[in-house]
Amino acid sequence: MSQSVLFTREPVVNKKRAITANRLIAHGPNVAAIAETLNAANVHWPEQYPVFLSLGRLVPSPDLMNWQIPPNVHVEIPAQTLKHPWTQALLPQLQQAGVGICLTWYTQDVALPPDVNWRFILIDGRKYPAPGSAPGLSLAWGLPNVAAFRQAIVNGYDGASGWFFLNDAPSTKDLAANHAQIIRLLNLVRNDGEIREIENVLKLDVALSYKLLRYINSPGFGLMVEIQSFRHAVTILGYDKLHKWLSLLLVTASRDPGAPAMMQTAIARGRFMEQIGAYFLDNAGCENLFITGAFSMLSILLGASMQAILDEMLLPEQISDALLFDRGDYAAFLRLARACEGFEPNALIQAADDLHLVPEQINQAQLVALGFADSLQA
Repeated sequence: MSQSVLFTREPVVNKKRAITANRLIAHGPNVAAIAETLNAANVHWPEQYPVFLSLGRLVPSPDLMNWQIPPNVHVEIPAQTLKHPWTQALLPQLQQAGVGICLTWYTQDVALPPDVNWRFILIDGRKYPAPGSAPGLSLAWGLPNVAAFRQAIVNGYDGASGWFFLNDAPSTKDLAANHAQIIRLLNLVRNDGEIREIENVLKLDVALSYKLLRYINSPGFGLMVEIQSFRHAVTILGYDKLHKWLSLLLVTASRDPGAPAMMQTAIARGRFMEQIGAYFLDNAGCENLFITGAFSMLSILLGASMQAILDEMLLPEQISDALLFDRGDYAAFLRLARACEGFEPNALIQAADDLHLVPEQINQAQLVALGFADSLQA
C-alpha cells in the first residue's frame, strides 16, 4: 500500500444504546505520519458527534499537535503510557489547546496525573465486569453481545464502545407489517410501478412519507431544489435513484430502542461502498453497492433471517449473492466495508489489497460515509 496510515472505527453508545460518539483508530508507523494524514482528512471530518481518536498501539507524542485538531475531537491516552516522557509532554499541550482527553485501558491500580480532566474512561469489559471508581464516564470495551452490554450497565458502566450489537443472531419471526409495507413500496419502484399506486402506499403511513422527503432533502443528497412530494421526486430523480433512498426507509424502520447504532452502521456501510464503487462502476452499480451495504444489517434490524427478507424483495442477483453467500461482483466491497469495523487493521489491509485500493481512498470514503450516516441520525 502506498501510504502507511489507515483508519478503522467503532461506535460509542450510552446506556440506551444511542450513538454518543464515534471512535476512530488511526493505524500508522508513528504519530507524525498519523498527524499528517489527519490534516489531509480534516476536509471530510464528521462533525455530528464527538470523535474519539485512538493512536492504536502507539505511544501518544507531541507530534500529534502538528494536526489541526477539530473541536469535536477527544484524544485517547492509554493508561500504560502515562509515565512515558512523550505522553507527559503531550498532555499539557492538549489541555492548553482545549482538546478533550480520554483515558483508555484504565485499571484500578493506575496512578493518574493530577489536574487532568478525564471526561471518558475506556475499560476492557472482559477483564473488569464493573468500572469501579473510574474518574469519568465509564465505557466498556470488548463486550461480546447485547446481553453482556446490559449486564455491564447493571454493573455501573455508562455506555460502551464496540460492535457488540452485531453479534446477536436474528430471530425467525415474520416481517412486521410496517416492514412488509416498505418492501412492497420498494418492489413497486423497482418494477416502475404507477406513481398513483405508489402514492397510495405512502398515504397509508404519513410518517413514512415525511421520513422519505426528509432523507431526499437532506444535505447528503446534494439537490439544489427542495422535493415537495413523491411525484416531484420521481420527476427529479427517476425510479432508479429513488429506489436507493427508499431503501433507507427499510433500514431505519426498526422501533428497537437500540436500533440507532445498527442503523448508523448499515447506512455508513452503504455510503462507504458507494464511494469506493465510484472507482470501479457506473452510477447504477454504485447505487446497487449502497443498497448492498445498507441491507447487510437487515436481519438484525428486522429480526428475521436474511433469506426470508430477500425472498420478499425484487433485487438484482449481485446484491442477493453478496448478502446471502458472500460471492459475486459486490462481495469484495462488502468485505471491505465490514473490515473497517474493528480495532485491528489486518483484515482491512487484506480487503484493500484485494481491490487494489490505497489508504487515502479508504480513509476518505470512511469519513464521508460516517458523516453522512450521522447526518441522518439527527
